[in-house]
This record gives sequence, structure tokens and C-alpha cells, in this order.
Amino acid sequence: MAGTVPPAQPPPGPPPRPLFWRWRPNPLRRRTDTVRAWLGLTVLLAVLAVAPVAAALVGDAAHRHYRDVARDQQQTRHLTDAILVHDAPRHPEPGSDEEKKTRYPVEVRVVTREGRTRTTRAEVHPGLTADSTVRIWIDTAGEATDAPLTGKEVRSRAAGWALLAAIGVALAGAAVHAVSGLVLHRRNLARWDAAWAETAPRWTTPT
Repeated sequence: MAGTVPPAQPPPGPPPRPLFWRWRPNPLRRRTDTVRAWLGLTVLLAVLAVAPVAAALVGDAAHRHYRDVARDQQQTRHLTDAILVHDAPRHPEPGSDEEKKTRYPVEVRVVTREGRTRTTRAEVHPGLTADSTVRIWIDTAGEATDAPLTGKEVRSRAAGWALLAAIGVALAGAAVHAVSGLVLHRRNLARWDAAWAETAPRWTTPT
């Protein structure tokens, strides 16, 4: 319809920056842009070089640590028969999948390697009656404990620490890049303030 004012349109956004724009010569490129570009590249290369080394060193140290832990556990823990002193609680949903995964702490009687009889608390299946026999791991003091670490568990934990080391290096590189970018940005702002302080009087002072 003639005379109708079209609705206001939002202003166009800034054009997309071309790839590697910080290296491309242009009159608006600042020295800090080039510094930030080279710094980012340096940090990236450093992370790519250091991360695998850190992962290998930390993973190897963790593997040796957990291997020693597993060896010590194998020497100080053993599998033995334990007799329930009391009935284990019954699960509210007998026969369910949840019951198969549930364990209840119950007082049991065990015999240590030295031949001493003592009681401890162990996780057992629901519904077991008193005087039932279960197989549990105990330590030298006769306390119920977990099974020794297996070779697979040792490798898994070592791989986990290696991954954490690599991630730590990447995060450290990202932090260095972010902090340096903030410093360069503040330097730009300071230069803009100085330039405006020099230019503003010529714009505001009447001739």
C-alpha cells in the first residue's frame, strides 16, 4: 500500500572475519593483533608437543605406583570363607534386577592367616541366613576389604592419569592464551585512551 512505512530492520551484523585475518596485512591491523596471532600459534604448538610427553610421563609413573599397590595388596589380602553371624536383610523387591545388584553390610566371622577368629562387616547378598558361608577378601588384620587391583584396573587408572595430564596441559595453554589476550586487549584500550586524549581537544575546542 502506498505511503506505508516499512518496518524497521535490524542493522546488519559485522562481516565474517576471513581465516588467518590477524596475519593478513591491512590498515586496521595492530601490532598487538600480530603478537596475539603468533602467541596463539606458539601456545598451540607447545600444547601439541608437551601434552603427549606429559601424558606418557604421568601415565608411566601412575602405572608403576598402582602396580606396586596391586603387588602389596596381593601380599596382604586373601580370599577366605566368612560365616554370617546374623541374617542379612531381605530386599523389598525379591527377584528383581535391583536385588541382584544390592549388597547389605552384615557381621561375619572369619579366620585370619594366623588362625585367629574374629568378626568383621562384609557386603553380602540380600536374604542370606545366619551361618551361611560367603567368600570375601580380608586384610592381615582380618578386616573385610576389596579384592587386589587387577592388571586391567592398573592400566585403566594409569590411562586415566595420563588423560588428566594431557587435559591439564591443554587447560594451562588455554589459560596462558586467555591471560595474554586480556593483557594485550588492556594495552589496546590504554593506547586508544591516550590517542583520544590527544585527538579530543582538536574536536571539541572551538576554532
